[in-house]
Order: sequence, then C-alpha cells, then structure tokens
Amino acid sequence: MLLVLWLSVALAIGQTAYQPKFPGDPAHSDAEANALGYMRTVIRAQRLYQKKNLKFATSLAELVHTGSFTMRMTQTDRGDYQVHFRSRREGYELTLLPKQFDADHRAFYANEDGTLHAEEGAPATENSPSLK
Repeated sequence: MLLVLWLSVALAIGQTAYQPKFPGDPAHSDAEANALGYMRTVIRAQRLYQKKNLKFATSLAELVHTGSFTMRMTQTDRGDYQVHFRSRREGYELTLLPKQFDADHRAFYANEDGTLHAEEGAPATENSPSLK
C-alpha cells in the first residue's frame, strides 16, 4: 500500500499541469508558450520593419535589429518546433510546426494581419481556428 501511494506521488510530481504565463494564455504547454512568444516577437518585428521600410521583411535575417529580434532568433530550430518563414507578394507567412504532434504541441500560423492560428494534428493555415 505504501509503495502504491509513493508511486502515485512520484507520478503526480513528474506530470505537473501547465501554468499559464498570463491571463488568457492560450498555450497548452511550456513548449507552446515559447512557440507563441516567438511568433509574437516576429509579428512585432515585422510591424516595426514595415513601418520603417514601407514593406515587410522578406527573410528572418532582415528583422535583426528591429528592436527585439536577434541574429540567434533567425535559427529555424526552436526546440520542440521548426520555423517556416515565407515571403509573399504583400506580406509574409510564419508557420511553427511541432516536431511531434500531441496534446501539448499544436501547429501555429500567422501572416501580415498578425492573427495567430492553431491546429491540432496538422499544419496550421490562415483557415485554422484563431487564438484569442
């Protein structure tokens, strides 16, 4: 009986629930929170770049030194996620794909309108549900 109780406590400690980082945090895990934070930083950098240059950056490297975007952030391997950036005629597309789809790893998408979209089990697109 004592062994069963000890194992239950050990499992509970190893599997702590995600703690939201701010009120209304849409992330399901720390990995998602990091991915969404990265996306917000890219969106913010794109807005600053567009304001200064009257166009959106055509690569992540062009966003360096816009204020909060560093050379290190141009790396497309973001831990549990892979970054895909594509320039389009009047904007850009940013997609973060998890290396493994599960309950703690959804795919994310954003473009020049700044809306974040999420999809479970498949790559996210502009037609995926938007995050609040």
